[in-house]
Amino acid sequence: MRDVFELARSGAATPAELGYYFPAEFAPQESMWLSWPHKEESWPGKIDTIYAPYSQFVKEVAAGQKVNINVADAEMKAFALKHLKEAGVKLSNVTFHLFPTNDAWCRDHGPAFLINPDSEYKKAIVKWEYNAWGEKYPPHDLDNMIPLHIATHLGIPSFRPGIVMEGGSVEFNGKGTLLTSKACLLNENRNPTLNQSQIEKYLRDYYGVNHILWVGDGIVGDDTDGHIDDITRFVNADTVVTVIEKNKSDENHEILEENLKLLKKMRLEDGKQLNIVELPMPGMVIWEEQRLPASYANFYIGNEVVVVPTFRDKNDQKALDILSDCFKDRKVVGIDSTDIIWGLGSFHCLSQQEPFVE
Repeated sequence: MRDVFELARSGAATPAELGYYFPAEFAPQESMWLSWPHKEESWPGKIDTIYAPYSQFVKEVAAGQKVNINVADAEMKAFALKHLKEAGVKLSNVTFHLFPTNDAWCRDHGPAFLINPDSEYKKAIVKWEYNAWGEKYPPHDLDNMIPLHIATHLGIPSFRPGIVMEGGSVEFNGKGTLLTSKACLLNENRNPTLNQSQIEKYLRDYYGVNHILWVGDGIVGDDTDGHIDDITRFVNADTVVTVIEKNKSDENHEILEENLKLLKKMRLEDGKQLNIVELPMPGMVIWEEQRLPASYANFYIGNEVVVVPTFRDKNDQKALDILSDCFKDRKVVGIDSTDIIWGLGSFHCLSQQEPFVE
């Protein structure tokens, strides 16, 4: 049989054909990958305020698993170490890599890790193309290379479909179902020559799923054109949490009501109805007259902890209580994301998990 590396490089076989699939985020993880924030334009006038909550995020996850951080050079590593030490991070679980990036949003430019426990190479990476959400924030050449750097570092195969895809736009239950949004994946600024059925074929072939569910629009203020990780997330194989906005005068009310209606009609890969847990939205978070995409759904699921963005809002504790009921085997921690969300993303957007496979 031809080598997996050769099959991946040549495109002679897809990951699905070789038995690879993208596991759920709540499955066991080897590590979390991050790209250290450094781009002033992503947090104009506020970047210095994000390092404390960002380092607290690293601390919570690193307490129970490895964390890998991409940095540009020794100077950036030293700067990062200073903040991580101040936060009391378990540094024995942190590894730095001299892989320079344009920006910090590792969910979207980072590697999509696949697993196949029966393969000689139990992990592989899908290296999608990354165009900074439809060429909104050039340059993105360094970001686009991150998955290849990591694949080379780990010595694992990398598949290259050649189309644009972002990690925040897809959500998985680990049993064959993928959830995504039409607002993002069918946007002309991503893959204008592909229709829905063609995109679905790429999702099946390269994520190893067999069942695809679509919602409509994303929340107001989301510059990614509607990433699913601000709206609806799997918390186990047959349950999602989805944000709702009860205030009928809020712009998000109708968008999220429509999303909820669609979810109620959906069936999983085995034909069962989704279990749906409703999660409130925080009140509007506005900075410099701009509404920001604040959402409790942008949480990161680690091995021992679930890190949830909070916004100094009356619904913070309610959201944490709901998620604590969903993750009884993990500690649910809220970290103030009021400054981080000025970058138009939070903890899930900033991170990408690497699965564990025996």
